[in-house]
Amino acid sequence: MRDYFHGKIILITGASSGIGEELATQLARSGALLTLAARRTQRLREVAARLVAAGAPEPLTLECDVTCDGDVERAVSETIRVRGRLDIAIANAGFGVVGAFTELALADYRRQFETNVFGLLRTLQAALPQVLANKGHLVLIGSVAGWVATPLTSPYAMSKFTVRALANSITPELAPAGVKVTLVSPGFIESDIRRVDNQGTLHREAREPIPAWLIMRRDKAVRQILRAVEHGRREIILTAHGKLFVALERFAPWILRAAGRRMAARGRGYRGEAR
Repeated sequence: MRDYFHGKIILITGASSGIGEELATQLARSGALLTLAARRTQRLREVAARLVAAGAPEPLTLECDVTCDGDVERAVSETIRVRGRLDIAIANAGFGVVGAFTELALADYRRQFETNVFGLLRTLQAALPQVLANKGHLVLIGSVAGWVATPLTSPYAMSKFTVRALANSITPELAPAGVKVTLVSPGFIESDIRRVDNQGTLHREAREPIPAWLIMRRDKAVRQILRAVEHGRREIILTAHGKLFVALERFAPWILRAAGRRMAARGRGYRGEAR
């Protein structure tokens, strides 16, 4: 991967933690020139300092809220001003709104879609002219929840189903222009997402609700993501349980429906990964 990404100009949204932070770490190690964008500027500066201390070129760090018109456009413009081009855009920013349908308001669904769907769209549309010009790559961070909707996750699952539909639609549209699209659909990955509340606020003290044996280390997950990007794969599904859920949804959906009824009765749901 070092040769493939060396010298590539790459924008990563949601780069201050989780998958985004690990993408920055491994891409910097591979010699990529990075623009790191996120809301938490202090965390971004800490990530950048660590990369530079490890010998990587200093990344651009930009405050960017993907829910705000103009923020991603400014990140792309600054990248072009400093680097001269953009090769790969990774739309990684996201979080999860969960809860019982009877307890959620329309505003909760809007908040979820504003980040996970419209924020992703803002990123792709802002980057597209440069990515087209350079026959580059768009990477969409989706989720296994975009395949398998379970009780108590309707806002999150709806948003990730939408991301998968978008990827399926634009992949053949952009292929004739030489642009590759990769959809990443993770299961449970080591990250802060399950410590972020429905308002998008991180609670570091919150307990991890998923058993440790089910959670894939984020360095392993990102190695697989980057390998998929390098090889131009259309979609990668991460984690063994994620692949199992997707296979059941495709070939034996009645098993998941029965499991869903039991989960609903116990008041528990499933939430995939993205950050």
